[in-house]
Amino acid sequence: METDATIKILVADDHEIYRDGLLQHFSGHSRYSIVGTCINGIELVQKATLLEPHVVLTDLKMPLLDGPSAIRSIARTHPAIRCIVLTSYENDLLIVEALEAGAKGYLNKNMPKQELFYAIEQVCRGYPYYCLSTSSKMVRLIGRSQFNPYTDFPKAEFSVTERRIIQLICEEKNNREIASLLFLSIRTVENHRHRILNKMHAKTPAGVAIYAIKHSLFLLNE
Repeated sequence: METDATIKILVADDHEIYRDGLLQHFSGHSRYSIVGTCINGIELVQKATLLEPHVVLTDLKMPLLDGPSAIRSIARTHPAIRCIVLTSYENDLLIVEALEAGAKGYLNKNMPKQELFYAIEQVCRGYPYYCLSTSSKMVRLIGRSQFNPYTDFPKAEFSVTERRIIQLICEEKNNREIASLLFLSIRTVENHRHRILNKMHAKTPAGVAIYAIKHSLFLLNE
C-alpha cells in the first residue's frame, strides 16, 4: 500500500470492553480508519472479504473459530491483508500457530499505544513485528517453529564485530553491557546495532534474536 494512504483496520475481539478501549486508541487519528469490528472468528473471515482492510488486529481465543484458524483462511484468500495478533498470553503456543498460519506479528494487549501504531506501520511496509515485551521463552518458541518471515528478504552479510554483537543481543545484553564486554564505546555499539537492525529488517530485540536463530547466527541450547 502507499505509505501515506489511510490504513484501513478491522478489529476482532469477543470482549466488548477491550474492543471498545482499542477503538478509542484510534479516535482522532486520520491516518487510521476502523472499517469494522468482529466478535468471533467466522465473522472476521467474512468481514475481511467484504471490507478488504489493510490490517487485521485479532485476538487469539474467540468463539466459533479461533484466531489462528481465521488468520490461515484470510492469508490463503487475501494474502495482501496483514494480520497482527493481540494477546494477553505471553508464552502461548497459539502465538506460534498464528504466525505459522500467516500473521505478520503479535502484540501484548498491554502494549503502549505508540507501539500499536508503530507495529501497524511496520507490517504495512512488509516487515514482521514482535512486541517489545517478548520474552526469551517466546523467542525460543518462535525460533524453533516453522515460521520464517525472512525468506523473501535478501541474505544479509555481517562483520565479525556485528556477529558478536548479535550474539550478545540474543543473550539479552544491553548496549552498555555489550560495550564493556567488547571494549567498545557505547556510541560505537549503538551504530553497529542500528546497522544490524537495518540489515535484518528487524524492529525490536526479539526480531534480532529470531532472525539470528533462523539464520544460524545464534544457536539455541536444548
